[in-house]
Order: sequence, then structure tokens, then C-alpha cells
Amino acid sequence: MKRVVSIGPGSSTRNHRVEVELLGQHIVIEKIGTDGDLRRANALLRELDGNVDALGLANIDLYVSDGTRKHLLRDAARMVEGVSRTPLVDGGGFKDIWEAWLIREYLPHRKGISFRDKNVLLVCAAGRWGMAEALVSVGAEVIFGDLMFALGVPIPLRSLTVVKGAAGALLPILRHVPIRYLYPVGARQVEIVPRHGKYYAWADVIAGDFHYIRRHLPADLRRKIILTQTITPIDVEELRKRGAWLLITDFAPMGGRAFATNVLQAVVVALLEKRPEAISPQEYVGTLLRAGIEPGVEELTPA
Repeated sequence: MKRVVSIGPGSSTRNHRVEVELLGQHIVIEKIGTDGDLRRANALLRELDGNVDALGLANIDLYVSDGTRKHLLRDAARMVEGVSRTPLVDGGGFKDIWEAWLIREYLPHRKGISFRDKNVLLVCAAGRWGMAEALVSVGAEVIFGDLMFALGVPIPLRSLTVVKGAAGALLPILRHVPIRYLYPVGARQVEIVPRHGKYYAWADVIAGDFHYIRRHLPADLRRKIILTQTITPIDVEELRKRGAWLLITDFAPMGGRAFATNVLQAVVVALLEKRPEAISPQEYVGTLLRAGIEPGVEELTPA
């Protein structure tokens, strides 16, 4: 039996455990949130280091990219301090590969879903350049909400070039800022404070990190497509009662829960028994597909 554990500063109300059979191997997958307590997260990671097959970082990236350079987040570095024996991943580069494939290949060719000429609100492009570049390349009209959702500055960005320029200027400073000021962690993951309503209303597709999406959900999501990951049954009901039409997740639910990319990357590491850096992008995608793990597409309310 293999064990994969994902730990982060998210709300413990979103904790989950599931046991699955993949490629003939029994795997226990756990997601543990520490309610914003980074010291507790570090203590759990150190306790599990050397005692599980792979570790994932949830609700925080070790590095954030501006599209050219990677910037180490101070809080993430503190979280993983002293962890050295068990392979540890944050979903980073793998997320870019998988989400670009999802948008360019899987959805149009296997599901008949195209984002060409669709209005897309991508709540935060920094950290998911694969999704951002894929949306632009397939002909979507995209508003990038990085300033609005991460910094609370009500300025939409309409060009990926501008987003990359802003990220290049700001990330060397923001990487030192405590994660709680940049991202919903702890109790903020279960609170909804409606904001940016006109941009939600403008969009045909609301895309990106679900904690950013959920934090400012409006009451009306009729006819909207939600493109996201790491979503619980409670989240699904929140979307359904607001009338959202279609839910697309990076991965179909496992045991009632759609996990984030850090979890599935850790699963591949455990299955292949390799260090993350020794696994090619094609090997990550191919292993998941052979295991029967694909993106999820669910109609929540009739169109």
C-alpha cells in the first residue's frame, strides 16, 4: 500500500481521505488543512517525511513564476523546512502542462467544448501560465484578475503581456508577504464575500483557482462554465444553487472530491517511485491517463 498526503494552510473543514486502486496498486490519498497555521503544517510535513511515499503542498506554491523567472515564496519555504527524505511536490510545472492539454486538446477533441470567442475571467494567471496561455491561444477574450483577486485592487488586466510585466515587477516583493494576505487560507476558504460582480457577469467562463473564485462568488451564475480544480461536494452545491451550468475540473472526483494538481502529481511520483525531477511532462500525463484519471465535466443545471 502506498500513501500520499497533501498538507497546506487551508481550512480543515476541507480535509479528505480516499483509498483507490490505480495501475494495480492500492493508494491512500489524504488532504490535510491546518487552518492557516504554517508551523503546524511544517510539523506535520516533518512528521510524515520518510514515512509516506509522496507529499504535496496544498493551497500554496513553493515557487511562483512571472512567466520567465521563478520566485521562492517565503512562507512556503518555511513550511517545507527540514523536509528532505520524502519526495515533495506543489503541482507547479505539472499544472501548466495538464491545464494547457485540457484546454487545447481534451475539451475540444473529446468533449466538443471550445473556448474560442468566449469571455473568460481567469481569476489569477500568475502560477498557472499554462492555462492563461492556452486560453489566449484558442481565441478566448480573457480578463486576468490577478490584481483584483490577489491584491484587492479593482483593476482588470486584458493582456497577458501586461500580466507578465506586472508579475515581473511585483513578485520579487510579494514573495516576502505572508500568504494570508495574498490567498484565502483557513476560515477565509469557507467565507463568501461578493465582489467584482460585473466581471463575473461579463464572463461566459470563470476559470482558475477555486478558492479565489469561491471567495467572491455572486448570487447569479446562470449559464456560466466554471473551469477549476480542488472542489468539494459542498462547493458543487454552492455553484448549483447559483445556477452555474457546467463544471470542468482538472481531475474527475475521487471519493467525492476533485483533488488539486499537487495531489495527482504526488500520486504519479508514488506510483512510479521516482523523484519528481526525473519524471518527464509526457510521463506525468501518460501515467494518469493509463490509470484512468481524466478531467471532470459535469452539467450542474440545464443550459
